[in-house]
Amino acid sequence: MKTTRIMATALLLVGSGLTLQMAQAQQLEIQRTDILQQDLGVPGREAVQARVDFKPGAVSIKHSHPGEEVAYVLEGSLEYQLEGRPPVTLKAGEALFIPAGVAHVAKNVGSGKASELATYIVNKGTALVVPVK
Repeated sequence: MKTTRIMATALLLVGSGLTLQMAQAQQLEIQRTDILQQDLGVPGREAVQARVDFKPGAVSIKHSHPGEEVAYVLEGSLEYQLEGRPPVTLKAGEALFIPAGVAHVAKNVGSGKASELATYIVNKGTALVVPVK
């Protein structure tokens, strides 16, 4: 019984370490820079703008947002896979509307760096990015 608990604890620690390493590796591949956070005229809602830079081949985690997102590609090419829809690839100067709560993934499919200006209209005081399994 004691051996089983020790093994379970060891596996949990190793798994946690691997998850942390994967998250840290992704942070090196994708960098978000917050630009603006402003209350809206609608109570409980706010606008948030961020620049998101993707290194070549970088892929976001599958996630959603507590409100709408408008993704505007500043440079490079990004592929967006919204749950229930075929993938769409955008290049610099193109935009995509992502409805509230829709799980999605973004991937740099170009040969160089890619960047987007993400504008979120979200519920104030909630996590901006919600990981989805």
